[in-house]
Amino acid sequence: MEEIMLGDIVRTRKSHPCGGDEWTVIRTGADIKIRCNRCGRIVMMDREAFLKRRKALIHRSGAEG
Repeated sequence: MEEIMLGDIVRTRKSHPCGGDEWTVIRTGADIKIRCNRCGRIVMMDREAFLKRRKALIHRSGAEG
């Protein structure tokens, strides 16, 4: 399973009502918090729901260690 990291940019299966489908991960843990890159709306969902809704990893964060 691919690890989710802060700063990752992901594409979702369904687009947000604003039309954007790219999101930045701003919190990880049992819940994942993501911010829409188009309108700035923040959405929090559990990890399982996030993994189902994620379509692709667009950009890996530079915070790798």
